[in-house]
Amino acid sequence: MESVEKQWYVIHTYSGYENKVKANLDSRTESMGMSNFIFRVVVPETEEHEVKDGVDKVKMDKTFPGYVLVEMVMTDEAWYIVRNTPGVTGFIGSHGQGSKPTPLLPDEVELILSRIGVAQEKQELDAEIGDTITIIDGAFADLTGKIVEKDDEKAKLKVNIDMFGRATTAELTFSQVQPIR
Repeated sequence: MESVEKQWYVIHTYSGYENKVKANLDSRTESMGMSNFIFRVVVPETEEHEVKDGVDKVKMDKTFPGYVLVEMVMTDEAWYIVRNTPGVTGFIGSHGQGSKPTPLLPDEVELILSRIGVAQEKQELDAEIGDTITIIDGAFADLTGKIVEKDDEKAKLKVNIDMFGRATTAELTFSQVQPIR
């Protein structure tokens, strides 16, 4: 049975080939006109800060070495293209003999993507650096603050909040704030 909605799947890759698989899959999606079926390819990584000789170096660590997440509509053609991408050894949750894999549960996807700093859906916020916002969710709910940094890619903000007469910087997601008009 084919899925008609986009869902997240896990593909297994040769170890160390995760970024190459992502690049291959992105280019195959484009060249084969599959952008309406294969949406996002994510290599789960986290930043590791290491201070060496007084210099702060940022290193990306694979959260799940040998695995890549792909958001797609599971059609026969999309399944075939992903499965036959160089470096891909198969889908996780497939029982073999040509059976389609099981998608990740929405809660699993949300947990993984939030841990690696990727927005679930492309979120937008109609506010810019310097604008005042109201925090509507989380530990700072009902407080107002001024945006000092905005990262559209990760859908995150850094906001200065006045707490106890001191400016405190909080990192928030777009969904936790509302612009003041």
